[in-house]
Amino acid sequence: MKSILVLLLGLILFTGCKKEAEPNKENETAASADSTASGREELKMYEMSEMAALMEQMYAENMMLKQRIVSGDTLGNFPQHFLKIHASAMTDESENDAFFKEQAANFIKAQELIYKDSVNAEKHFNDAVSACVKCHEQKCGGPIPRIKKLYIK
Repeated sequence: MKSILVLLLGLILFTGCKKEAEPNKENETAASADSTASGREELKMYEMSEMAALMEQMYAENMMLKQRIVSGDTLGNFPQHFLKIHASAMTDESENDAFFKEQAANFIKAQELIYKDSVNAEKHFNDAVSACVKCHEQKCGGPIPRIKKLYIK
């Protein structure tokens, strides 16, 4: 059994590491025409939706805000572009439902409180992170482990 597993693993590694010759310029256009003619789609670069890009920006800014709260630095002002959460185009527009709108409002309220009530900034910050997690539990669970790294412990 062990030898079969080793043989199978070796076969996978051998075939997976096979290097194919790179096509030259003349063959490249012919190969491109062949792939189009055979019905295969060409690879397309993933483009983030407005909402995904905004959430990436909010994540980065909240990582910096977390450090300022922990170190006791001044917090500055609420980032007004966070309000775009209500209007940004989503990857799947059907996800912009009543639940999302309620969670987005909860997130914005908690986020604004961080700046208005800096004495309790840590609590408000964690409330904002919880709003993100709660929404992502229903909508798009992939980023939850990353979002949870924002919590101030």
